[in-house]
Amino acid sequence: MARKQYPLRIDPVIWEAVQRWADDEMRSANGQVEWILRDALKRAGRLPKRDGDNAPQNRDDQADD
Repeated sequence: MARKQYPLRIDPVIWEAVQRWADDEMRSANGQVEWILRDALKRAGRLPKRDGDNAPQNRDDQADD
């Protein structure tokens, strides 16, 4: 599946915090934003499951289980 591109307007202080967190986790800032969103959706029970996909979708999902 192709990735959706979306321009994000964000407070510079928030972005700096995300960038520091991403650096600590050895991810890109974009990857960190995606991880934060995926984690929030999972916690809220709003992350749709892909058809026929029972395996974790990336290494970050593996660390959570």
